[in-house]
Formats: sequence, structure tokens, C-alpha cells
Amino acid sequence: MRLRLSRPLAVLAAAGLAGCMVGPDYHRPAMPLAPAFKEQGWNPAQPADLSPRGDWWRLFGDPALAALEGRVAVNNQNVAAAEAAYRQAEALVSEQRAGLFPTVSLDAGATRSGGGRTGGGTVITQGAGGTGIVSGGGGRSSTSYRLSASASWAPDVWGRIRRSIESARGNAQASQADLAAATLSAQASLATDYFDLRELDAEAALLREEVAELSQSLKIAQNRYNAGIAPHSDALQAQSQLTSTQADLADIERRRAAFEHAIAVLTGQTPETFALAAEPTWNPTIPEPPPGVPSQLLQRRPDVAAAERRAASASAQIGVETAAYFPALTLTGTYGFTATELGKLFSASNSFWSYGASAAQTLFNGGLTHARVGAARAGYDQAVAQYRQAVLAALQDVEDQLAASRVLAGEYELRRAAATDAELAATMVRNQYREGQVDYTSVATAQVSALNARRTLLQAALSRQTTAVSLVQGLGGGWTAPF
Repeated sequence: MRLRLSRPLAVLAAAGLAGCMVGPDYHRPAMPLAPAFKEQGWNPAQPADLSPRGDWWRLFGDPALAALEGRVAVNNQNVAAAEAAYRQAEALVSEQRAGLFPTVSLDAGATRSGGGRTGGGTVITQGAGGTGIVSGGGGRSSTSYRLSASASWAPDVWGRIRRSIESARGNAQASQADLAAATLSAQASLATDYFDLRELDAEAALLREEVAELSQSLKIAQNRYNAGIAPHSDALQAQSQLTSTQADLADIERRRAAFEHAIAVLTGQTPETFALAAEPTWNPTIPEPPPGVPSQLLQRRPDVAAAERRAASASAQIGVETAAYFPALTLTGTYGFTATELGKLFSASNSFWSYGASAAQTLFNGGLTHARVGAARAGYDQAVAQYRQAVLAALQDVEDQLAASRVLAGEYELRRAAATDAELAATMVRNQYREGQVDYTSVATAQVSALNARRTLLQAALSRQTTAVSLVQGLGGGWTAPF
């Protein structure tokens, strides 16, 4: 009996496994990628020379930043949420893959029944669903036992299940890219906030020096006024300049606290339990991207990868909907035993079996299948357009950061020269004021100019660092020099 049953099922199984898959096979859409970036005359590199950067933040040579970045992937809650979404997407792939296999069930039970023309009786049933007692007529009673296994399987003749797996796998890979994007975004935000905080530390140190110098200038102006060789306005102007600088220092402390709180949250900590010691001596490192990085490196960007995998998922969905045009085949089989005595249940004479096949075809559904296929094709076209737009936006982003890096490098040198000249001018004017050669207005003007020039130089260095972070993020986590 088992040979009779297994042979037809094997034939049908082979037919199901060898079935075709309807719907289009996915091919990555062509992208408008040039061999090199426009800015700085970068040259193309061989794809074999590309390798992802790991801890890209080490390019900035800051141990404190490196220690903070190590906490992001572990403690950041946005990253944790993206990781859970990825695990969910992977589980959905397994769920779709389960459809390739038959469903097997086991049924066992015992039934006691009785009846007759007179008197009362009781029927007791026992099975997988529990035990029941039903009142009935009296008379003779009997007991029967049964044990059977049944299986049903819908062979994936037209590839609907395989296309569903393909679609779910594409979504899972997109979710994996979303996880990488969330991690990279949190890491870049942390680096940017950290550099903002360090720049404010340097500005605060600069303002404290300025407060000390202005306090000395106020004493000189007050002494000159008391001696009758300078107007009272000089002392008032010096006092106003000192107070204004002290107010700027207080505002910097407020802004620094906000960045410190943001860093705490990015590393998964509460602001009240986190503190970052000030570093008044800030020596920013500006990493320079090497020449030879190709535009194809953008394929490593998580957002671009996610958009491409969603296009693959949408392509597979066309096949899922197209399979509805064809009949659905279902195979069933049962094998078991039934007997009136438990000890003879597994006797060959008490066995029974059955197998069969059925096919179902929708003849008319008012154009529902056609509409669903059309919607799937439109969804694929939309996903392709979104993928191409993601690539174009990525190209624009990287070109913008490259242009900013080039311009800011030249601007920084100009700001450095301007700050040096302004500081020398302020020193000369202060000496002239002590000798009575100029009024205090000239001193105030020179000091404000020198302070603004030095603060602007610090902000220019910050802009170069944050632009480098944006470029790292734009290239998907770093760059690779050709070998």
C-alpha cells in the first residue's frame, strides 16, 4: 500500500518542483553612474580595489570620539528598532519558505457508542479535541479506536511561492540595509554633535582669555578716567564690551549642554547620567579623501542598496500575482488504522489509506487578477524610479560635499591669515592706547575684530570636520584608496 501511495506522489512532486516560474526575472536597473566624480578631478578605480571601511571615525584621530562611537551600535534605540525590524523581515522569509513543504497532521481518538429501543445509555467520545458525554438510548455499546496521519501539499507549479520567497528576501535585504543606514546615521550624528561640542569648548576657552584681557583693559580705562586723561565713556565702553563677552560665554555654555545631552541620547544613556569633560585645547584633524575613488562606490550606500532591493522585491511580486492566472494544484494523502480493540489497532487488516489530487481555476472574478498584476507592475516601476532617484540624490550629495571640502580648505587658510593679522593689530592698538596715542574706541574695534576672526577660524575648522563626516556618510561609510 505504501508503494502504491508513494509512487504517484513522487511523480507529482517532481512535476511540482520542476514547474516554471511566471513573472519577470529581476535584473538590476541601469544607473546613470559616471566612472568618476566631477569635483577635484577624481579618477576611476578598479572595482576589485574597493573594500568597506570599518571604524571610519578613527580617521579623525580622537580617542574620546572612538569610545563614544563604540556605544552606538549597542545602545542606540533607533539602531535597536531597525535591528528588530530586520529580524522580523528574516522571519517573514522563513514563513514564505514554509509554503514549499507539505503540511502533515496526526489524528488519534477513541469513540464509545451505544443505543437501543428502550432504556437509557451514554455515548463517550475521546479524541484529540477532548472527551464528550452524550445521553442516549440504552442497549448494546461498542468502542472504536483510530490513528491516522494525513498530508496536504500545494506544489509550486507556477512559482508563486518561490516568487513570494524572492519578494520577502528582497524586503529582508532592504531591511538589513535600513539597519546599516540607521547605524551610519546615528554614528554620523554623534560625530557631528561631538565636533560641535569640542568647537564650543575651544570658543569658551577663547572667550575666557578675552574676558581676562577685557578686565585688564577696563582697569586701564578706569585708571585713565580717574587720572583725568580719558573720558568717562572709555570706561563705560570697556565695561559694556566685557559684559557682552561674558554673556556670549554663558550662551556657549547653554549650547554645549544641549550637545552633551544629544550625545547621551545617541549613545543610549540618560542625559543626567552622562558628562563629557571639556577640552579647551582643540586640535582638529581633517581627513582628506584620497584620489581615485569611483562613483560606483555609491552602491555601498545603505539607502541606495535598500532602494535597489525593494525594486527586486517589487519585481518578484509581479510573478506572485501572475500565478493567479493558472490553476492551483493540491495533493492530499491519508494513512491510518481503525479497530474496535486497542491491541489490534496496528494490524495490517485494520489499515486504511487514500490519496488524491485536485485543481482549482478561477474562471471569472471581474478583472481582479488583471488589476492585481497591473498594480504589481506599477509598484515595480515606482520602485525602480525611487532607486534611480536615490542614486541621483546620492551623486548630488557626494559632489556637494566634495565641492565643500575643496572650498573650505582654501577658506580655512584665508581665515587663519586673517585671524593672525587681526590679533597683531589688536595688540598694537592696545599698546598705543596705553601710551595715549589712540582713544578706546579704536581699542574696542580692534579687539572685537580679533575675537571675531579667531572665533570664525574655529568655526571654519568645525565646518571642515563636519563636511568630512558628511562625505563619509555620503560614500556609505568611508572611502578606499587604490592599491
